[in-house]
Amino acid sequence: MGNREMEELIPLVNRLQDAFSALGQSCLLELPQIAVVGGQSAGKSSVLENFVGRDFLPRGSGIVTRRPLVLQLVTSKAEYAEFLHCKGKKFTDFDEVRHEIEAETDRVTGMNKGISSIPINLRVYSPHVLNLTLIDLPGITKVPVGDQPPDIEYQIREMIMQFIMRENCLILAVTPANTDLANSDALKLAKEVDPQGLRTIGVITKLDLMDEGTDAREVLENKLLPLRRGYVGVVNRSQKDIDGKKDIKAAMLAERKFFLSHPAYRHIADRMGTPHLQKVLNQQLTNHIRDTLPNFRNKIQGQLLSIEHEVEAYRNFKPEDPTRKTKALLQMVQQFAVDFEKRIEGSGDQVDTLELSGGAKINRIFHERFPFEIVKMEFNEKELRREISYAIKNIHGIRTGLFTPDMAFEAIVKKQIVKLKGPSLKSVDLVIQELINTVKKCTKKLANFPRLCEETERIVANHIREREGKTKDQVLLLIDIQVSYINTNHEDFIGFANAQQRSSQVHKKNTVGNQGTNLPPSRQIVIRKGWLTISNIGIMKGGSKGYWFVLTAESLSWYKDDEEKEKKYMLPLDNLKVRDVEKSFMSSKHIFALFNTEQRNVYKDYRFLELACDSQEDVDSWKASLLRAGVYPDKSLGNNKTENDENGQAENFSMDPQLERQVETIRNLVDSYMSIINKCIRDLIPKTIMHLMINNVKDFINSELLAQLYSSEDQNTLMEESAEQAQRRDEMLRMYQALKEALVIIGDINTATTFTPAPPPVDDSWIQHSRRSPPPSPTTQRRPTLSAPLTRPASGRGPAPAIPSPGPHSGAPPVPFRPGPLPPFPSSSSSSSDWFGAPPQVPSRPTRAPPSVPSQSPKF
Repeated sequence: MGNREMEELIPLVNRLQDAFSALGQSCLLELPQIAVVGGQSAGKSSVLENFVGRDFLPRGSGIVTRRPLVLQLVTSKAEYAEFLHCKGKKFTDFDEVRHEIEAETDRVTGMNKGISSIPINLRVYSPHVLNLTLIDLPGITKVPVGDQPPDIEYQIREMIMQFIMRENCLILAVTPANTDLANSDALKLAKEVDPQGLRTIGVITKLDLMDEGTDAREVLENKLLPLRRGYVGVVNRSQKDIDGKKDIKAAMLAERKFFLSHPAYRHIADRMGTPHLQKVLNQQLTNHIRDTLPNFRNKIQGQLLSIEHEVEAYRNFKPEDPTRKTKALLQMVQQFAVDFEKRIEGSGDQVDTLELSGGAKINRIFHERFPFEIVKMEFNEKELRREISYAIKNIHGIRTGLFTPDMAFEAIVKKQIVKLKGPSLKSVDLVIQELINTVKKCTKKLANFPRLCEETERIVANHIREREGKTKDQVLLLIDIQVSYINTNHEDFIGFANAQQRSSQVHKKNTVGNQGTNLPPSRQIVIRKGWLTISNIGIMKGGSKGYWFVLTAESLSWYKDDEEKEKKYMLPLDNLKVRDVEKSFMSSKHIFALFNTEQRNVYKDYRFLELACDSQEDVDSWKASLLRAGVYPDKSLGNNKTENDENGQAENFSMDPQLERQVETIRNLVDSYMSIINKCIRDLIPKTIMHLMINNVKDFINSELLAQLYSSEDQNTLMEESAEQAQRRDEMLRMYQALKEALVIIGDINTATTFTPAPPPVDDSWIQHSRRSPPPSPTTQRRPTLSAPLTRPASGRGPAPAIPSPGPHSGAPPVPFRPGPLPPFPSSSSSSSDWFGAPPQVPSRPTRAPPSVPSQSPKF
């Protein structure tokens, strides 16, 4: 990729990021980090400065970078720097930036070469940079100095790995040309985290400091010790240049001159130097951006779809239009009416899948909660029988009655009918509460206009309260109508003859076996099925166990599973009651219990059968089903003494066989007539509420709400927008435009850039095996070995200098690791390239200095 292409890419990416920055959001297009890895004094900081184009990093010998420096480059019109630990302070002088890095490093690590993994975060704003993250890491070292810990090598290694392990990190493996490349720790670390070599770029520094007559040509040509992405050679400023304040632009010109004038590098000068390194990195950035674009485009399109409906309403917003508020008010009221009706009548669009609401909840009140309240009202059988016996005795007075008095029947029935007023009025209250909740949910769409929302809620709620009184009056009237005339000629009423016959058969009931039933099909209708856990029996046996339960009008059976093939037990419902059990501290289950009112064991040796459900709602549902089967809740024990006295009196009355028969007869009559009344009330009360309350409120909203809104307040006041709404509208429109622009920019990026495929894999196993059998490095191959004395040639041309055999007077220090005498030089007919297995030398350069003996590569 050329510099022109990158120059086109930078403003496009910056435009993309600016579009999101204007919304206060971070751009989802995350650019790679660039980590510079290498040994001490390898020139890492210089490479980084050259790439940034600013001289701002501490320099010197030894370990200078002692904390990671995370450098964020941000495109900006002004040029300045900011530190995370100096919030609000802007540095325009980059010499001050260097001093601040040194001071902050010393503050944490001390003055004596200590290190720390706590990074320094620096942000540089400039119009000449792309939004990138660069990381300057401490140099790899092996021997601790100063205050450094003994495991300094391990600590620096872990610090470096923390950054370069990320897949979004490009690795610049920096190695000086005057060291052994085969033992480069930077390349070894890069190999561990990037085995395919796709993120690693080799950088060879200090090419100008190599011994005269030597070069690194074959490494830079990627022929010796190859990397998949190859090597780039750079020439940084020397310490003398830095001390002399030589700027980076002048240093780059000198670097270019070096590569063009050097005989070993002039033919590859276009692929060397800091500009080419920037070019390689820019290509990696371009490839990354292009790889990221498809997923990024999908995310943007998803965001567009999610806000398009809302933006559509805002797009035609014209604040200067005088009729805007009138139109908006009409639309809001109409939409409110539509939403209310949909919530009550049901609709397929915008279905709430989390909870019941509106019409579904009212339906549940009509057909589950209201019948449940009626059944709860009549569960006290002993109290009813006592009232019947009192009524019979009081009607006979001082005389002993021979016949069952019908006046006792009427008195008891009327008292039972009056009790229906409580459940009926409660159902009205529940429906009113749900209507008000529905109104509040529908007015959420009016929240953009606070006064309109408040007035709509107030007007509709007031109307509901007005209808409450009329609906309750009508409900009470229905109950009073039933009390006013007891129709004993009703076709479903059993009459006295059938009641007496039924009472005579009460004590002749056949006993039913535990594992079967001879009931007619009408009594075997299944009321409910489901999974329950028998908790108290499971505890005795080492753990609760779930069974499949089947409830009918006469029994509760449970099976091993829902196939209902293996029945475990069938429990008759006679004399059973249900009561709540306090939830265990250690259990998440909700429990209720069945027990026998005659103090008998319910199941085997257990007085109670404790059944557990996953939620309280399941418990309530099972209790309602048991009520339908005639299993009533246990009565509160608050008035036990009074009840026991009265029960004792009732039992004294029931000792008279004739009175017992009369009580049983009237009880049967009451049961028959109340079933007729209950059926009638359960049918009429929902219809009454529907007509007088629900339908009336719907008609009111459709026909009168708008007129009352106009009469309540001024239209301008009603339609005043909230500040939040105005801000949200502006944000949504701005976001919509930014997303649309982002899609256009992505198309421009695809057009303006080209994708360069990764180079083919190379055999880089030399990095893995370098510790056991390191091959000769290029720098030692092309310069005289350090383990023998050498005589420098006068110039780069001419015959190769003779290397005398080592001796005590040669002036060279002894080499302790040399295994033996030097082997003979190759014959004059053998070229150096034949000796090392490398490609033949270029014919135009016959006078280049020969390499050193391969078996005597220096050992460090």
